[in-house]
Amino acid sequence: MLNLGIRIEEIPKIGQAYQKRLKKLGIETIEDLLFYFPSRYEDFSNIIPIEKVKLGSTVCVQGKIVEVKHRRTFKKLMDITEVIIEDQTGSVKALWFNQPYLAKSLKENDLFCLAGKVSLGKDGIYLNNPIHERVNKDNKLIHTGRIVPVYPETKGLTSRWLRFIIKPLLANFYSKVPEILPLEILKKYRFLPIKKSIWQIHFPDSLELANAAKSRFTFEELFFLELFVLKEKFRLMQTKAPACPMDVELMKKFTSSLPFKLTDSQKQCSYQILKDLEKSVPMSRLLEGDVGSGKTVVATMAALSVVKNGYQVAFMVPTEILAKQHFKSITELLRNFNLKIGLSTSKEGRIYKDKETYQTSKKSLLEDLKNGQIDIIIGTHSLIQKGVEFKQLALVVIDEQHRFGVEQRSQLVKNDKLFPHLLSITATPIPRTLALTVYGDLDLSLIKEMPKNRKKVKTVIVQPNDRKKAYEFIRKEVKEGKGVFVICPRIEVRSFKLEVGIKNPNIRVRTWDDVKAVKDEYQKLSKDIFPDLRITMMHGKMKPKEKEMIMQDFKKGQIDILVSTSVVEVGVDVPRATIMMIEGAEKFGLAQLHQFRGRVGRSDMQSYCFLFTTSPDHLNRKRLKAIVSSNNGFELAQKDLEIRGPGQLYGTQQWGIPDIAMQGLSDILLVEKTRNAAKKILENDPVLQNYPLLREKVSRFGQRIHLE
Repeated sequence: MLNLGIRIEEIPKIGQAYQKRLKKLGIETIEDLLFYFPSRYEDFSNIIPIEKVKLGSTVCVQGKIVEVKHRRTFKKLMDITEVIIEDQTGSVKALWFNQPYLAKSLKENDLFCLAGKVSLGKDGIYLNNPIHERVNKDNKLIHTGRIVPVYPETKGLTSRWLRFIIKPLLANFYSKVPEILPLEILKKYRFLPIKKSIWQIHFPDSLELANAAKSRFTFEELFFLELFVLKEKFRLMQTKAPACPMDVELMKKFTSSLPFKLTDSQKQCSYQILKDLEKSVPMSRLLEGDVGSGKTVVATMAALSVVKNGYQVAFMVPTEILAKQHFKSITELLRNFNLKIGLSTSKEGRIYKDKETYQTSKKSLLEDLKNGQIDIIIGTHSLIQKGVEFKQLALVVIDEQHRFGVEQRSQLVKNDKLFPHLLSITATPIPRTLALTVYGDLDLSLIKEMPKNRKKVKTVIVQPNDRKKAYEFIRKEVKEGKGVFVICPRIEVRSFKLEVGIKNPNIRVRTWDDVKAVKDEYQKLSKDIFPDLRITMMHGKMKPKEKEMIMQDFKKGQIDILVSTSVVEVGVDVPRATIMMIEGAEKFGLAQLHQFRGRVGRSDMQSYCFLFTTSPDHLNRKRLKAIVSSNNGFELAQKDLEIRGPGQLYGTQQWGIPDIAMQGLSDILLVEKTRNAAKKILENDPVLQNYPLLREKVSRFGQRIHLE
């Protein structure tokens, strides 16, 4: 029996090299291949008479090859394969460059279909590097003479090869693809059935049918995602959490101890969270706020309320640098409240009590945690590993990891009777469509305003001829005791080999790309530009201890300029830094550039962000102008969604959400339609008992997208 789960190793004509390339794309079975959809189509369905071929047009012609030539040019040593193809109306030349093997496969008297652009040469018009395909007796074309699918490609994996492999698999297996969408949804939205959809999305009979198939699969993938997050929410609603009543006087005491006033947004978000903590249903809330908007203070208020109700709190952050920074800031915020606060890193532990910090072994720290001797523990996600036990955990605060569901929370508690509340924090602004879908099981709190004493960071695109002026300005700021970040896309310059055919096409020469690298930039700045200033570099390959020491020196003013990769993107707080200089700014997304910019402007001093670019094309200009014109992260996130599309947004590629679903996220109406459909199904059947195939698919979908 034909099985969709057959692995690609068992498919004829897919060798080991191609297996590796496919697996890089997450394709391991026949089913994965059938659900690897085209990104666009070329319409070669209109085969025209050769006499109608016109300069500048892209055409598809069919005829007999009457002449084949192969030559090598003397000056440029370039291989040229030339054929004459004719039909009943006339003939036309076709040329291929540096593809000498074609002279053996393109034979005289064979019937071929060619599709490509018409160019002008010294001997008249010709088809320039056209797609070619031999016409067989059955006249069933794959690469020409039809609407041709173009797939997302990777090195060594072309659309032509994918079409060659997928077409016969479709013929044998498309009838085995099960229908998973409920019948009522198919009828309500008039979707094509699965068997027709899977065929039409790959090899459509018309562009209308291709779009109809795409609409069905876009809905389907978003529908699975919505079912996954809503099922998670439903599961959570069935569990119990420790109720932590709010002590109003305690909260007033905390806010009055702060050296600043809370903004209205901070007050509103704090109230929402504190009211959630009073319930016996586990809170699942996402706290969103722009860079530097004061999210940590809000989370600390929640932690204080929980601890004073007799429970423990876990703060989890992505890096050790950030864990140590949180430890420092939270102990300062809670200095007057007699709490025991722990810091757990990979090799050591620290305890804060009685307004003093003590070093301790990790073993001793975890023992105190287990016995309830620590109120708040701060660390990386190693806190959910084996061997970490809490006495009475009631709140988990997670920084920049929003998908932390029931399974993870169950790892943190000894029994299944009480689940901890969850507060997830992000400084990455999320457009409404993305938040509604991907974080649909989390309630949203939004800090919309910045602290009152902050000045807007002035952002400037620096033209190449203004670089010297920028350096002079940097020197002036440093002389006033201020700090400078310099961000580069890479640690070191990469080389790549490029085949060139100037003197000898078989020689490969080493060439260098123009992407700025930390090590190179550090050498240039410290030796040539600012030899008199104190400059240090930092990157992700350094040990955590080394990076921490560098950051402390920079914070204290012992380093003037810090040259770094994107390791400073999240959580680094250096109030004396007033300049963020970004090399190769076009290599970063808007959200990432905004994060970098947020590393300065963290005091009442005027700060600046200088954007340097080596690639001033239209798209880059549009994106860089967007960040110059706006300091609002949420506004920029929406612009990024419009300019780049959601497929690249905020690391969504790492989530593993299929491209077709990511494209659908920009359509708010579609998002709400799929959400309503998922809600309706789950209201009548919370565990999808009546939809076994759908239940299995949603479970597999949840594992695939790694949202947990």
